[in-house]
Amino acid sequence: MNDKMKNPKYLRWGILALATLLVIIIAAFILTTKSINDKAEEAALANEQLQLTNEQLQLANEYQALNVEFQQYENQSQLLANDSLVTKYAAAKSKVEKLLQELNSEKKKSAQHIKKLQDEIGTLKNILRHYVAQIDSLGKENAGLRAENAEIKQRNQQLRNRVATESKRNEILSERMTLAEKLNVTGVTLNALKKNGKIEKNVTKAKQLEVTFTIPQNNSTPVGEKTIYLRITNPEGALLGAGGTFNFEGASLQCTARKTIEYAGEEIGGLRIYWDVNTTLTPGDYTVELFADNFRLISRRFTLRK
Repeated sequence: MNDKMKNPKYLRWGILALATLLVIIIAAFILTTKSINDKAEEAALANEQLQLTNEQLQLANEYQALNVEFQQYENQSQLLANDSLVTKYAAAKSKVEKLLQELNSEKKKSAQHIKKLQDEIGTLKNILRHYVAQIDSLGKENAGLRAENAEIKQRNQQLRNRVATESKRNEILSERMTLAEKLNVTGVTLNALKKNGKIEKNVTKAKQLEVTFTIPQNNSTPVGEKTIYLRITNPEGALLGAGGTFNFEGASLQCTARKTIEYAGEEIGGLRIYWDVNTTLTPGDYTVELFADNFRLISRRFTLRK
Protein backbone atom coordinates (compact mmCIF):
# COMPACT_ATOMS: atom_id res chain seq x y z
CA MET A 1 0.00 0.00 0.00
CA ASN A 2 1.23 3.52 -0.78
CA ASP A 3 2.85 5.22 2.22
CA LYS A 4 0.63 8.27 1.70
CA MET A 5 -2.48 6.12 1.88
CA LYS A 6 -1.24 4.71 5.20
CA ASN A 7 -0.72 8.20 6.57
CA PRO A 8 -3.73 9.07 8.87
CA LYS A 9 -3.66 12.62 7.57
CA TYR A 10 -4.23 11.57 3.95
CA LEU A 11 -6.81 9.01 5.05
CA ARG A 12 -8.82 11.70 6.87
CA TRP A 13 -8.69 13.95 3.81
CA GLY A 14 -9.93 11.10 1.60
CA ILE A 15 -12.85 10.36 3.92
CA LEU A 16 -13.73 14.07 4.07
CA ALA A 17 -13.68 14.33 0.26
CA LEU A 18 -15.97 11.32 -0.10
CA ALA A 19 -18.38 12.67 2.52
CA THR A 20 -18.47 16.06 0.76
CA LEU A 21 -19.22 14.41 -2.58
CA LEU A 22 -22.03 12.35 -1.01
CA VAL A 23 -23.60 15.50 0.50
CA ILE A 24 -23.47 17.26 -2.89
CA ILE A 25 -25.13 14.28 -4.61
CA ILE A 26 -27.89 14.09 -1.97
CA ALA A 27 -28.50 17.85 -2.15
CA ALA A 28 -28.72 17.75 -5.95
CA PHE A 29 -31.21 14.85 -5.75
CA ILE A 30 -33.37 16.70 -3.18
CA LEU A 31 -33.40 19.92 -5.25
CA THR A 32 -34.28 18.04 -8.45
CA THR A 33 -37.10 16.12 -6.72
CA LYS A 34 -38.48 19.33 -5.20
CA SER A 35 -38.43 21.08 -8.60
CA ILE A 36 -40.33 18.20 -10.23
CA ASN A 37 -42.89 18.11 -7.39
CA ASP A 38 -43.35 21.90 -7.55
CA LYS A 39 -44.02 21.78 -11.29
CA ALA A 40 -46.49 18.91 -10.85
CA GLU A 41 -48.33 20.87 -8.14
CA GLU A 42 -48.44 23.99 -10.35
CA ALA A 43 -49.88 21.97 -13.25
CA ALA A 44 -52.50 20.38 -10.97
CA LEU A 45 -53.51 23.79 -9.56
CA ALA A 46 -53.76 25.27 -13.07
CA ASN A 47 -55.97 22.37 -14.18
CA GLU A 48 -58.14 22.74 -11.06
CA GLN A 49 -58.57 26.46 -11.74
CA LEU A 50 -59.56 25.76 -15.36
CA GLN A 51 -62.19 23.25 -14.21
CA LEU A 52 -63.56 25.68 -11.62
CA THR A 53 -63.74 28.44 -14.26
CA ASN A 54 -65.67 26.11 -16.59
CA GLU A 55 -68.06 25.17 -13.78
CA GLN A 56 -68.61 28.85 -12.99
CA LEU A 57 -69.41 29.59 -16.65
CA GLN A 58 -71.87 26.70 -16.81
CA LEU A 59 -73.58 27.81 -13.61
CA ALA A 60 -73.78 31.41 -14.83
CA ASN A 61 -75.42 30.24 -18.07
CA GLU A 62 -77.82 28.05 -16.10
CA TYR A 63 -78.70 31.03 -13.90
CA GLN A 64 -79.46 33.18 -16.97
CA ALA A 65 -81.71 30.43 -18.35
CA LEU A 66 -83.62 30.30 -15.02
CA ASN A 67 -84.10 34.07 -15.02
CA VAL A 68 -85.46 34.05 -18.56
CA GLU A 69 -87.90 31.28 -17.65
CA PHE A 70 -89.01 33.09 -14.49
CA GLN A 71 -89.60 36.34 -16.38
CA GLN A 72 -91.95 34.54 -18.76
CA TYR A 73 -94.14 33.54 -15.81
CA GLU A 74 -93.70 36.71 -13.75
CA ASN A 75 -96.62 38.58 -15.33
CA GLN A 76 -98.97 35.74 -14.28
CA SER A 77 -98.30 36.14 -10.53
CA GLN A 78 -101.82 37.62 -10.07
CA LEU A 79 -103.17 34.08 -10.54
CA LEU A 80 -101.64 33.10 -7.19
CA ALA A 81 -103.23 33.70 -3.80
CA ASN A 82 -100.03 35.39 -2.61
CA ASP A 83 -96.67 36.38 -4.03
CA SER A 84 -94.47 34.71 -1.37
CA LEU A 85 -92.79 32.58 -4.03
CA VAL A 86 -91.82 35.73 -5.92
CA THR A 87 -90.26 37.14 -2.73
CA LYS A 88 -88.37 33.89 -2.08
CA TYR A 89 -87.13 33.81 -5.65
CA ALA A 90 -85.89 37.41 -5.41
CA ALA A 91 -84.00 36.62 -2.18
CA ALA A 92 -82.38 33.51 -3.67
CA LYS A 93 -81.57 35.41 -6.87
CA SER A 94 -79.80 38.10 -4.83
CA LYS A 95 -77.58 35.45 -3.18
CA VAL A 96 -76.67 33.96 -6.56
CA GLU A 97 -75.75 37.36 -8.00
CA LYS A 98 -73.58 38.14 -4.96
CA LEU A 99 -71.74 34.82 -5.31
CA LEU A 100 -71.21 35.42 -9.04
CA GLN A 101 -69.75 38.87 -8.31
CA GLU A 102 -67.40 37.38 -5.69
CA LEU A 103 -66.25 34.67 -8.06
CA ASN A 104 -65.66 37.18 -10.87
CA SER A 105 -63.49 39.30 -8.57
CA GLU A 106 -61.45 36.34 -7.32
CA LYS A 107 -58.06 35.86 -8.94
CA LYS A 108 -58.01 32.29 -7.63
CA LYS A 109 -61.29 30.44 -7.97
CA SER A 110 -62.71 28.93 -4.79
CA ALA A 111 -64.23 25.45 -4.88
CA GLN A 112 -66.20 26.38 -1.77
CA HIS A 113 -67.79 29.38 -3.54
CA ILE A 114 -68.59 27.21 -6.57
CA LYS A 115 -70.35 24.71 -4.25
CA LYS A 116 -72.35 27.54 -2.62
CA LEU A 117 -73.33 28.79 -6.08
CA GLN A 118 -74.51 25.29 -7.06
CA ASP A 119 -76.62 25.09 -3.91
CA GLU A 120 -78.22 28.51 -4.41
CA ILE A 121 -79.04 27.77 -8.06
CA GLY A 122 -80.57 24.50 -6.86
CA THR A 123 -82.77 26.58 -4.50
CA LEU A 124 -83.79 28.80 -7.43
CA LYS A 125 -84.74 25.71 -9.44
CA ASN A 126 -86.93 24.38 -6.62
CA ILE A 127 -88.68 27.73 -6.17
CA LEU A 128 -89.22 28.13 -9.90
CA ARG A 129 -90.49 24.54 -10.19
CA HIS A 130 -93.05 25.16 -7.42
CA TYR A 131 -93.98 28.51 -8.87
CA VAL A 132 -94.51 27.12 -12.37
CA ALA A 133 -96.49 24.16 -11.00
CA GLN A 134 -98.97 26.51 -9.32
CA ILE A 135 -99.27 28.71 -12.39
CA ASP A 136 -99.82 25.72 -14.64
CA SER A 137 -102.40 24.12 -12.35
CA LEU A 138 -104.41 27.37 -12.27
CA GLY A 139 -104.15 28.03 -15.98
CA LYS A 140 -104.68 24.61 -17.56
CA GLU A 141 -108.02 25.63 -19.05
CA ASN A 142 -106.59 28.79 -20.58
CA ALA A 143 -105.66 28.07 -24.20
CA GLY A 144 -103.70 31.25 -24.51
CA LEU A 145 -101.64 30.31 -21.46
CA ARG A 146 -100.94 26.85 -22.89
CA ALA A 147 -99.70 28.44 -26.10
CA GLU A 148 -97.53 30.75 -24.07
CA ASN A 149 -96.11 27.80 -22.12
CA ALA A 150 -95.21 26.08 -25.38
CA GLU A 151 -93.34 29.18 -26.48
CA ILE A 152 -91.54 29.31 -23.13
CA LYS A 153 -90.49 25.68 -23.48
CA GLN A 154 -89.15 26.41 -26.93
CA ARG A 155 -87.15 29.35 -25.60
CA ASN A 156 -85.87 27.25 -22.73
CA GLN A 157 -84.74 24.61 -25.19
CA GLN A 158 -82.94 27.29 -27.15
CA LEU A 159 -81.27 28.46 -23.95
CA ARG A 160 -80.31 24.90 -23.05
CA ASN A 161 -78.88 24.47 -26.51
CA ARG A 162 -76.95 27.69 -26.05
CA VAL A 163 -75.61 26.48 -22.69
CA ALA A 164 -74.65 23.15 -24.28
CA THR A 165 -72.89 25.02 -27.10
CA GLU A 166 -70.93 27.11 -24.59
CA SER A 167 -69.99 23.97 -22.67
CA LYS A 168 -68.74 22.38 -25.87
CA ARG A 169 -66.72 25.49 -26.67
CA ASN A 170 -65.14 25.30 -23.22
CA GLU A 171 -64.22 21.65 -23.81
CA ILE A 172 -62.64 22.54 -27.16
CA LEU A 173 -60.74 25.44 -25.57
CA SER A 174 -59.42 23.15 -22.83
CA GLU A 175 -58.37 20.56 -25.42
CA ARG A 176 -56.62 23.23 -27.51
CA MET A 177 -54.75 24.48 -24.42
CA THR A 178 -53.59 20.92 -23.71
CA LEU A 179 -52.47 20.36 -27.32
CA ALA A 180 -50.65 23.70 -27.31
CA GLU A 181 -48.38 22.31 -24.58
CA LYS A 182 -47.36 19.33 -26.72
CA LEU A 183 -43.74 19.15 -27.87
CA ASN A 184 -43.34 19.40 -31.64
CA VAL A 185 -40.74 17.49 -33.65
CA THR A 186 -39.55 18.12 -37.20
CA GLY A 187 -36.97 16.76 -39.60
CA VAL A 188 -37.27 13.13 -38.47
CA THR A 189 -34.92 10.71 -40.27
CA LEU A 190 -34.03 7.03 -39.92
CA ASN A 191 -30.57 5.85 -40.99
CA ALA A 192 -28.77 2.52 -40.93
CA LEU A 193 -25.15 2.92 -39.76
CA LYS A 194 -21.93 0.99 -40.11
CA LYS A 195 -19.70 0.13 -37.15
CA ASN A 196 -17.74 3.38 -37.73
CA GLY A 197 -20.92 5.48 -37.62
CA LYS A 198 -21.15 6.14 -41.37
CA ILE A 199 -24.29 5.50 -43.45
CA GLU A 200 -24.86 1.86 -44.39
CA LYS A 201 -26.95 1.52 -47.57
CA ASN A 202 -27.56 -2.21 -47.03
CA VAL A 203 -29.84 -2.57 -43.99
CA THR A 204 -28.91 -6.24 -43.56
CA LYS A 205 -25.34 -5.15 -42.71
CA ALA A 206 -26.32 -2.35 -40.32
CA LYS A 207 -24.74 -2.22 -36.86
CA GLN A 208 -26.90 0.62 -35.57
CA LEU A 209 -30.11 2.42 -36.39
CA GLU A 210 -30.08 6.20 -35.88
CA VAL A 211 -33.14 8.43 -35.55
CA THR A 212 -32.50 12.19 -35.81
CA PHE A 213 -34.96 15.03 -35.24
CA THR A 214 -35.38 18.66 -34.15
CA ILE A 215 -37.59 20.10 -31.41
CA PRO A 216 -38.75 23.61 -32.47
CA GLN A 217 -39.38 26.51 -30.10
CA ASN A 218 -42.73 26.35 -28.28
CA ASN A 219 -43.47 28.90 -25.55
CA SER A 220 -46.62 26.98 -24.53
CA THR A 221 -44.75 23.80 -23.58
CA PRO A 222 -43.78 23.58 -19.89
CA VAL A 223 -40.00 23.73 -19.56
CA GLY A 224 -37.90 21.19 -17.72
CA GLU A 225 -36.60 17.67 -18.15
CA LYS A 226 -38.26 15.71 -20.96
CA THR A 227 -37.85 12.01 -21.75
CA ILE A 228 -38.32 11.17 -25.44
CA TYR A 229 -39.37 7.54 -26.04
CA LEU A 230 -38.58 5.91 -29.41
CA ARG A 231 -40.42 2.96 -30.96
CA ILE A 232 -39.13 1.38 -34.19
CA THR A 233 -41.30 -1.29 -35.79
CA ASN A 234 -39.77 -3.54 -38.48
CA PRO A 235 -41.49 -4.56 -41.76
CA GLU A 236 -42.91 -7.64 -40.03
CA GLY A 237 -44.65 -5.45 -37.44
CA ALA A 238 -42.38 -6.40 -34.52
CA LEU A 239 -40.97 -3.79 -32.15
CA LEU A 240 -37.17 -3.55 -32.21
CA GLY A 241 -35.21 -3.48 -28.96
CA ALA A 242 -36.17 -3.57 -25.31
CA GLY A 243 -35.67 -0.08 -23.94
CA GLY A 244 -38.12 -0.48 -21.08
CA THR A 245 -41.71 0.69 -20.77
CA PHE A 246 -43.56 4.00 -20.54
CA ASN A 247 -47.16 5.09 -19.94
CA PHE A 248 -49.31 6.29 -22.82
CA GLU A 249 -53.06 6.98 -22.59
CA GLY A 250 -53.43 4.68 -19.58
CA ALA A 251 -51.47 1.78 -21.10
CA SER A 252 -47.89 0.59 -20.65
CA LEU A 253 -45.92 0.48 -23.92
CA GLN A 254 -42.51 -1.00 -24.72
CA CYS A 255 -39.95 1.30 -26.33
CA THR A 256 -36.89 0.70 -28.49
CA ALA A 257 -34.80 3.39 -26.77
CA ARG A 258 -35.15 6.67 -24.91
CA LYS A 259 -33.39 10.00 -24.50
CA THR A 260 -33.70 12.58 -21.72
CA ILE A 261 -33.24 16.28 -22.53
CA GLU A 262 -33.56 19.59 -20.71
CA TYR A 263 -36.14 21.73 -22.57
CA ALA A 264 -36.12 25.51 -22.01
CA GLY A 265 -38.67 26.47 -24.66
CA GLU A 266 -36.00 27.10 -27.30
CA GLU A 267 -35.30 25.06 -30.44
CA ILE A 268 -33.10 21.98 -29.98
CA GLY A 269 -31.64 20.68 -33.22
CA GLY A 270 -29.58 17.65 -34.10
CA LEU A 271 -31.12 15.31 -31.52
CA ARG A 272 -30.18 11.65 -32.06
CA ILE A 273 -31.35 8.37 -30.55
CA TYR A 274 -29.43 5.20 -31.36
CA TRP A 275 -30.35 1.53 -31.21
CA ASP A 276 -27.67 -1.17 -31.45
CA VAL A 277 -28.75 -3.86 -33.89
CA ASN A 278 -29.03 -7.23 -32.12
CA THR A 279 -31.11 -9.12 -34.67
CA THR A 280 -31.22 -9.66 -38.42
CA LEU A 281 -32.79 -6.69 -40.16
CA THR A 282 -34.78 -7.13 -43.35
CA PRO A 283 -35.35 -4.64 -46.17
CA GLY A 284 -38.71 -2.89 -46.18
CA ASP A 285 -40.77 -0.22 -44.43
CA TYR A 286 -39.84 0.71 -40.83
CA THR A 287 -42.17 2.80 -38.66
CA VAL A 288 -40.63 5.39 -36.32
CA GLU A 289 -42.72 6.81 -33.44
CA LEU A 290 -41.68 9.39 -30.83
CA PHE A 291 -43.53 9.92 -27.52
CA ALA A 292 -43.22 12.40 -24.64
CA ASP A 293 -45.45 13.74 -21.85
CA ASN A 294 -48.20 11.19 -22.72
CA PHE A 295 -48.36 12.47 -26.33
CA ARG A 296 -47.47 10.69 -29.56
CA LEU A 297 -45.28 13.40 -31.06
CA ILE A 298 -44.91 11.89 -34.53
CA SER A 299 -45.22 8.68 -36.56
CA ARG A 300 -43.25 8.27 -39.80
CA ARG A 301 -42.52 5.40 -42.17
CA PHE A 302 -39.09 4.92 -43.78
CA THR A 303 -37.93 2.42 -46.40
CA LEU A 304 -34.58 0.74 -45.74
CA ARG A 305 -33.17 -1.24 -48.67
CA LYS A 306 -30.72 -4.07 -49.20
